[in-house]
Amino acid sequence: MFALTGFDKTAARLARAWLVLGIAALAGAGLLAILLALSRTPGVQDLLPQGDFFRAALIVHVDLSVLIWFMAFAAVLWSLAGSGRFAAVGTASVSLAALGTLLMVVSPFFPDARPLLNNYIPILRQPVFFAGLLLAGAGFALAMLRGMATIRVAGDPARLAVLLSALIGAAAFVATVLAWATLPDTLEGQGYFEMLFWGGGHVLQFQHALLAALAWLWLAQELGVSPRLTFFTSSLVFALAALPVLAVPVILLAAPAGSGQYIAYFARLMEFGHPLLLPLMVLALIALWRARSQSSPAKSALAASLTLFIVGGVLGYLIRGVNVVIPAHYHGAIVGVTLAFMGLTYVLLPKLGFGEANGRMARWQPYVYGGGQLLHVLGLAWSGGYGVQRKVAGAEQMLVTLPQKLGMGLMGLGGLIAVIGGVMFVLICLKAMLNRRP
Repeated sequence: MFALTGFDKTAARLARAWLVLGIAALAGAGLLAILLALSRTPGVQDLLPQGDFFRAALIVHVDLSVLIWFMAFAAVLWSLAGSGRFAAVGTASVSLAALGTLLMVVSPFFPDARPLLNNYIPILRQPVFFAGLLLAGAGFALAMLRGMATIRVAGDPARLAVLLSALIGAAAFVATVLAWATLPDTLEGQGYFEMLFWGGGHVLQFQHALLAALAWLWLAQELGVSPRLTFFTSSLVFALAALPVLAVPVILLAAPAGSGQYIAYFARLMEFGHPLLLPLMVLALIALWRARSQSSPAKSALAASLTLFIVGGVLGYLIRGVNVVIPAHYHGAIVGVTLAFMGLTYVLLPKLGFGEANGRMARWQPYVYGGGQLLHVLGLAWSGGYGVQRKVAGAEQMLVTLPQKLGMGLMGLGGLIAVIGGVMFVLICLKAMLNRRP
């Protein structure tokens, strides 16, 4: 069994709250994505403000679509896999995360919002943003701790995968806290925040990837094509995907935060650790092949998710220098995870008391969103091959040659198509949520 079953009313209530927060964050990120895509599209970019506007919008977009959405969906699964114990802690956790998210969204409208485009959790150097980030982080940490305290595996591979994801998340939090406590005083500005989130950010990718793999197999089960594995074999492939995180304590002991070794070790952890996800990916690909004649939102999401995840992973090994091949790589991987979570959302909605997510729109939404993101990723990868730099927009991109302009034009077109797919997802979910069953 690769699906969580038998959850109680408290678990369902908390999961509903986390799912609403995650979808709201994704909706906000989608609105900002429109501005981001237009601000980098030749012929349109000159009509929009650039500089700090682009950077502030990019920061909030990334934090909503990667940090809040991913962590909120993880909290959905942590809640469903656990029991109804410590319900007050669960309520406090989602309340803190929601308040923190709201503060992060409004922070650019307060004075002196200085953007810093560091990796993983980009920052607005502004007190309201920092307050929101701390509150959201506290909420996710509480949800994670509650999950670890209440999840009982009891021969269930799905619950084992969710428990492992919580343990990985805890390792990411520890790495971040230790970096905060030990980073040298000589670091400041963007360099400081780059190192603050470097270790934890790398570790957190294993949590997201593991939950995406669980989502693939859960979707396969919904399609009736899930692999027939024993509990031992299922546990082995999930544990293998989580195994690289055992190296985290070694890295933290061997390399001071912010040092060259610290940077290199965590980069190598991702480079050599993520291939251990391959057995789960192969199982998902076999299931997709077996479901090739079916037509449903679950099938669409499974196909689109695996495609983007694989493309993003391959591009990661093609990075040469600092250019837009880097965002092409992580956009592919991130969107692969997002599509897995979108597909699983469609499955969970009726199980959590909402309406069904069926019909043509739900079947096509993963292809529209995934297809647009694939064009976006390929446009970035093409442009990166011609030297277009990352984290710039407008005239700063210095688009001189025709291949550069074509690549970034393809990126802009794909981004706009993906926004349409994202809007479709939000509308489908809103319709299902408004049709809540008694």
